[in-house]
Amino acid sequence: LKALSSSPKDPASPPPSPGHRALRGRFLPLFLLLRLADWLQGPYFYSVYASKLLPSGDPYPLSLISNLFLVGFLSTALAGPALGRLSDSLGRRRATLSFTLVYALGALTASSPLLPLLFLGRVLSGLGTSLLHSAPEAWLVTEAAAVDSAETPASPGTDLSRTFGAAYALDSLVAIAAGPLAAAAASSRGPSGPFQLSAAVLAVAGAGVAGIFLTGMIQSLFEAAMYIFVLQWAPSLSSAISSAFSPSTPTPYGVIFSCFMASCLFGSTVFSSLIGRVPAERVAVLLTTLASAAMAVAAYCSSLPAPPLLALTLAYFTFEATVGAYFPTVGTLRSKNLPDSHRSVIMNLFGVPLNLLVVAVFLSINSLGVAGALGVSSGILALAAAASFELNRIAGEKQ
Repeated sequence: LKALSSSPKDPASPPPSPGHRALRGRFLPLFLLLRLADWLQGPYFYSVYASKLLPSGDPYPLSLISNLFLVGFLSTALAGPALGRLSDSLGRRRATLSFTLVYALGALTASSPLLPLLFLGRVLSGLGTSLLHSAPEAWLVTEAAAVDSAETPASPGTDLSRTFGAAYALDSLVAIAAGPLAAAAASSRGPSGPFQLSAAVLAVAGAGVAGIFLTGMIQSLFEAAMYIFVLQWAPSLSSAISSAFSPSTPTPYGVIFSCFMASCLFGSTVFSSLIGRVPAERVAVLLTTLASAAMAVAAYCSSLPAPPLLALTLAYFTFEATVGAYFPTVGTLRSKNLPDSHRSVIMNLFGVPLNLLVVAVFLSINSLGVAGALGVSSGILALAAAASFELNRIAGEKQ
């Protein structure tokens, strides 16, 4: 109904400027992640505290849960003005990053059985709520003003209004999706599960605010595809060799592995020749796109009753060449985008989705099969390519 009732675009209305279009592309994903983290906590707020026990063994009464609820409102009301001034002095971007940290800590306290820690968590959540309702919006307005000063807007304020309209329309969809996500987390982890998931979403959003999300996304997705490939290449090539020669023909795994490593050497050599002339962001676009295409070819070949050996081998050699170029490329990207003070923590943080993807595929291998697993690799490499395109675009804007 919302879509049907939307008014058609006015043909006389000027299109958004390039600067505002880029700003919207940066702002909306992060804003929606921040809002998702907030919405996830709503459905199970009562349930998580009702599951706690007093020293007597009795569950928390409604009056105590109400007091916990009120503490959050009081901290928002009392600290809101001070946080607003602090946001103005420190900068809206830093205030948004502070929200992700404070709100995540508040969410994690929901797993504690200690009442003082639960009250502390409500104080932190109240502070975070104040920042959520002010810092991202102020950050957007500040960035929009900077764009307007660099460009000559056809209709001042229109592009910003469009961004606000898109943000809160999409926020409604995020809120709707938060319900099933929270229910799934609660089913898996208990009433505190949605709060833990909220903290994880905030960690990803915080990384995005800090300008490192795309680099971490490329790392997680590419390496997940690489580890999925490790388990699939042997049975797929063995099947192709049996089809090309005879079922009794042995598969030369050692020779194949050496050829893979030679392909990696070729890829790293090509990277060394490119990096002085081509930005690392553009190299990332090339190698992730090529890797996705190679895995798509491998998935198709593996799905055939008689996999074509030459096409499959070339696809695997191509993928291994991109692996050889990937490691120096992502190392260069991390050196540009990851702060030295938190490099190890951030790299390990993005290792979490990497391992979850690999585990999910391996647990589903009976239903996916070799071709399905390679298809998943191609899909997540396509996502890595999309992240590379965005990172390259942002890098181009800064030049």
